Amino acid sequence: MPVFAANLSMLFTESGFMDRFRLAREAGFTGVEYLFPYDWPAEDLRRELDDNGLKQVLFNLPPGDWSAGERGIACLPDRVDEFREGVDQAIRYARALDCKQLNCLAGIRPDTLDELQAWQTLVDNVNHAAARLGDQGMTLCLEAINSRADMPGFFLDTSARVMQLIEAVDAGNVKLQYDLYHMQIMEGDLIRSVECLLPWIGHIQFADNPGRHEPGTGEINFRNVFAALDRLGYGGWVSAEYRPSGDTAASLNWFREGI
Repeated sequence: MPVFAANLSMLFTESGFMDRFRLAREAGFTGVEYLFPYDWPAEDLRRELDDNGLKQVLFNLPPGDWSAGERGIACLPDRVDEFREGVDQAIRYARALDCKQLNCLAGIRPDTLDELQAWQTLVDNVNHAAARLGDQGMTLCLEAINSRADMPGFFLDTSARVMQLIEAVDAGNVKLQYDLYHMQIMEGDLIRSVECLLPWIGHIQFADNPGRHEPGTGEINFRNVFAALDRLGYGGWVSAEYRPSGDTAASLNWFREGI
């Protein structure tokens, strides 16, 4: 089976954030991720990782004003300085947490922003971030997020679009973050897509569709998908990034049963 990590922004939310590290370890996870670490001192997060024998596998670059609906600023020409300051902040956290992969959210392009200008801004920012992370021996992931159900207008909404960006940047430490939930909505044909994209995939996340709940609540055959990842030799982390349909413990049957 793949090596699974728990997304603490979505799982174990019945408890306070710092308690979720222990709950993830007690459930059997060896790695964790979450959306953002920046609301907590890095030393506090480091302590929870160490006390629970957990590996920090991923978090996102600063996204702008998340509470106001911003979902990344990498494509926004008037936020370049803020984006680059965010890269430095993320690197400081990543070094403290011994995290080797960071994810870049492209953002939502305003209707008033020319698409070519947004694209060139994104390319330039990703080039900058890739170089800065490369100096630290870190990988920059780029995620496609569905623009149908969750983030209308998100600038990178298909794996093909991310691959176009990876080609434009042409840096060895830039990878695709492949989210099974988002790509089931936008593309389907998950196993064939993963097989084709495997050389560029640096990280995988999942939730079932529809609903973004745990495996077994929707249409995705996770038993087949996870078996395909083993067959293809994928050696990275696979992160549970779903919203439990009930309490988290009850949602983990897929994990306990090893599907």
